[in-house]
Amino acid sequence: PLSKEEATMDALAQMHFATIDYVIFALLLASSMGIGLYYALSGGRQRTTQEFLLADRSMSCLPVSLSLIATFQSAVAIVGVPAEIYTHGTQYWFIGCAYILGLFIPAHIFIPVFYRLHLTSAYQYLELRFNKPVRICGTVTFIFQTVRLLNFVSRFPVVTGFDLWGAVLATGLVCTLYTTLGGLKAVIWTDVFQTIVMFAGQLAVIVVGVQQTGGVAEVWRKVSEGNRISGIDLNPDPTVEYTFWTLGVGGVFLMLSLYGVNQAQVQRYLSAKTERDAVMSCYMVFPSLQLALALSCVMGLVMFYVLSSQMVLYFVMDMLQGLPGLSGLFISCLFSAALSTISSAFNSLATVTMEDLIKPHCPSMTEARATLLSKGLACSYGLLCLAMAYLTHLMSDSVLQTAFKIFGMVGGPLLGVFSLGLFFPWANSTGALVGLGSGLTMAFWVGIGSIVTSTSGGLAAVSQFNCTAVQLSGNITTAMGTALISTAMPTVTHSRPMGLQRFYSLSFMWYSALNSFTVVITGLVVSFLTGPMKAEEVTPGTLYPLLGNMLFFVPDKLKQKLCCVTPLGHGVRQQSTGAQHTHSSGLYSLVQTIAKRFATKICIYYWTRSGRLQGCIQQGTTFGNKYVM
Repeated sequence: PLSKEEATMDALAQMHFATIDYVIFALLLASSMGIGLYYALSGGRQRTTQEFLLADRSMSCLPVSLSLIATFQSAVAIVGVPAEIYTHGTQYWFIGCAYILGLFIPAHIFIPVFYRLHLTSAYQYLELRFNKPVRICGTVTFIFQTVRLLNFVSRFPVVTGFDLWGAVLATGLVCTLYTTLGGLKAVIWTDVFQTIVMFAGQLAVIVVGVQQTGGVAEVWRKVSEGNRISGIDLNPDPTVEYTFWTLGVGGVFLMLSLYGVNQAQVQRYLSAKTERDAVMSCYMVFPSLQLALALSCVMGLVMFYVLSSQMVLYFVMDMLQGLPGLSGLFISCLFSAALSTISSAFNSLATVTMEDLIKPHCPSMTEARATLLSKGLACSYGLLCLAMAYLTHLMSDSVLQTAFKIFGMVGGPLLGVFSLGLFFPWANSTGALVGLGSGLTMAFWVGIGSIVTSTSGGLAAVSQFNCTAVQLSGNITTAMGTALISTAMPTVTHSRPMGLQRFYSLSFMWYSALNSFTVVITGLVVSFLTGPMKAEEVTPGTLYPLLGNMLFFVPDKLKQKLCCVTPLGHGVRQQSTGAQHTHSSGLYSLVQTIAKRFATKICIYYWTRSGRLQGCIQQGTTFGNKYVM
């Protein structure tokens, strides 16, 4: 019997591309290559590591924000999210709630710390805060995570119906060339171009689909009858795949692992001209991510109406069959998503390998040699990506599923070790190493256990009317993230898991939260047992006074004894590293003012009759300052 991938390609082989479709696809690849060549031959011509890896720290907020979106808005999301909406209904849409804190926290905590330390690699922070072994462990963990991502994303466009090696070589070689030649500037500007193509492709499918179905009202009627419009599910059970808590709370930790500490995103923040540009780029990601999520969800609803089939690509190709050019536009949309993710991975892998693993051991290396070696690393990772795509093609689907469920779990421990360093002044290097190890152990234990026991959430009832013989769905953890390709099955009633099986059935949306808390708790316990770090031992600028802000009612002297607030903590805002320091944005000042006034009014209300009004106003103002600093 045919494998799922072979069956999918067999079905798509019946669809035919017009000449204009191939022309549009060729223009996509040529434009991406052209951008790479332009930045290879203009400006500083990528002669320094600063230009090649960080775009000379000269990027404005708009291209950085679009690049942040493109990095994790992969082809998996474009195909997988509509399949999730088809399978589970619109409940998945509530992950948009997680985008609020998932972007606000990086904007006002992670970005200021990283930018003011003038880093190149996010993992340099771990050495400044702890020591070199922690930095190396973090780097190796990131490399493992990203290589596993490359393994899948580079191979995903194969399901478009193109020849296996035609798709893999086109994606891998084009990415390798423009990343190696043009550096981060080329990667960011190709991301901008590819983001526009992604939105255009999805919008074209939705517009044509709605027109063919008779309008928005008709689509709404059909999906309502099919029970695909979901309300807010407040079920607190963490084993239920999609609830408000799973998506809105668990999704926050997943967002933080991607937009807070992932090297691919941190590198873009650090390429911004000023700290304000970096923060504004993070804010600008929010509406764009909401738009991308909305387009994917609406596509899933239209797909349910038109074909009642989960096979997204079959739906798109069948619907656009008589419209030359639109099929090519959507295929270009998928390839754009793949190209942006892969090129970002190549550049970030070259950066961490150079900055964290090579430079510390070769301090006398010249700038010219370091730049040449960085380009060689980007090219080498590209060739490794092609080789792994071929090896994966020889593996069974179950191995592929296992590999990418593991990828989804690695971000949590990394988020945990960064949080341990940022928020807990007494955490030491031993605690960080043991904590990271325990987090990874927990991640592998739960992840592999869930794969072995094959636990999964129930599916919504699926109409079999007009279904194709081949069906494909993608279970996707986030709109940017990891996929688990599986055959669609009718509704099955599962018995409630017990014991360890219930633990293994934890929703994958909680993996980042579970693993990051494991790192923090273990790290703190080990730090206390081995001797907490003293305030004077912590590198200035590596702390954020989170606990100090939370304990605003405690006198400063007591907080210093508790090691919750130290001059080092406030030094995050004060330390000068040569970077331009500005307030994060106008919104920052607004929040600060509102907090002061709110705290003061509360004090006035409760203390007017006590004769301590003036002292309370001063206390309220102090609280307002600390609350936002």
